[in-house]
Amino acid sequence: MAFGAQSRPDLAETHALVVVHRGRLVAERYADGFGPDVSCPSWSVAKSVTHALVGLLVGDGEVDIHAPVAAPEWRERTDPRSAITLDLLLRMSSGLAFVEEYLPDRPSDVIEMLWGAGKDDVAHFAASFPLAHPPGRFWAYSSGTTNIVARAAGAAVAARDAGVEGFMRNRLFEPLGMTSAAPKFDAAGTFIGSSFCFATPRDFARFGLLYLRDGLWEGRRLLPEGWVDYARTPTWRQPTDEARYGAHWWLDIAGPGSFSANGYQGQFIVLAPTRDLVIVRNGATSAEDMPGVKGWIKAIAECFPEGG
Repeated sequence: MAFGAQSRPDLAETHALVVVHRGRLVAERYADGFGPDVSCPSWSVAKSVTHALVGLLVGDGEVDIHAPVAAPEWRERTDPRSAITLDLLLRMSSGLAFVEEYLPDRPSDVIEMLWGAGKDDVAHFAASFPLAHPPGRFWAYSSGTTNIVARAAGAAVAARDAGVEGFMRNRLFEPLGMTSAAPKFDAAGTFIGSSFCFATPRDFARFGLLYLRDGLWEGRRLLPEGWVDYARTPTWRQPTDEARYGAHWWLDIAGPGSFSANGYQGQFIVLAPTRDLVIVRNGATSAEDMPGVKGWIKAIAECFPEGG
């Protein structure tokens, strides 16, 4: 049990569960005070939305993920950071120093970026850090990395549509019917793609279904061919790291071949292609209890047969 008085303690607060099988909504449940029309935080699920934003621009021929990023903080060719590409950023392998810590009593670059000195220009804050490792030689999860990606995407969009938000709505949210999607921007106009894209659980499921369908929606290709495969292609990580990572998507939470958008406190969009399945979970769970939530999600996935 994940809801109500009989809920398992290790699942903490589960606010919403949405399950889509073979393209159909087959299960849905909400905690008291939540429901189909209540938007939930994305936290780092937004990173996978940022991946989609870049994919749209790749499909338009506006962005080359293997080209160096034109960041003003490292415009000099002699700056070793000038070798950083969007691909390295999407794979969390830029080498930039950044402390991803969420406890207020510990040094934290992410908290300072989102709520402190960096909040008005999150990408500049993150891009101003020096290299801790040569680009491409070390994996380190970093919300700062995503905001550099979001700024680069925003620069490519700059003169198009109604700006970045208009581009996201016209090219991603509206085609999917994600009417609740609410991306947040900093004072510099950068989508805070690391952390802030609110939506209802059903709309998160729509986003997941786009990736489950290889970037196609109702027969129309929104994301370029191969972009979803790129998202789930494993990135090299240090041998001591346990969970596998692709490109702004995590791997294997629901078994081999599955991939997921994971957010702080247990926000999940989990895709199991061999089962033709999308599972969305929103809630508030501590890091200590997260293994229980992940195991519960995997158990839900295993209720559906392989082969779809």
